[in-house]
Amino acid sequence: MINRFERFVSVISLISRHLHRIMSEEMDRYGLKGPYAVYLLAIYRNNNQITAARLSEICEKNKAAVSRALAELEALNLIQRETSGYRAKIALTEEGIRAASYVCDRATNAVNLAGGSLTEEERNTFYLALEKIANNLKLIGIDQ
Repeated sequence: MINRFERFVSVISLISRHLHRIMSEEMDRYGLKGPYAVYLLAIYRNNNQITAARLSEICEKNKAAVSRALAELEALNLIQRETSGYRAKIALTEEGIRAASYVCDRATNAVNLAGGSLTEEERNTFYLALEKIANNLKLIGIDQ
């Protein structure tokens, strides 16, 4: 019989693997890596009023990863920065807006399909439980 830890890790890993596959398939059309979808969506949802520092916080990625992604997005003319530096505002170009809108639509569709059989109450309970688990995992090892 599978214990709770094995079941938890197995299910979370399976979800993560499928999400990465979907993101990779969708971002291939722009010649980008799958995880860059998260950056595009964060810039899009923040109305082009975000900095690399804030992007790092929102996406929970280190500064180096964000810098690499932004350089690639800029090289593909999907974003532009008002100035150089980590506190400069990042904006989507017209092509970036099209890409981000496409990714947003596809992500919404994927989430709707994946959770389509859940009731609103089940969905709320699921997200609440995941948030509690994530917060508890963050605390493990602190002061122990």
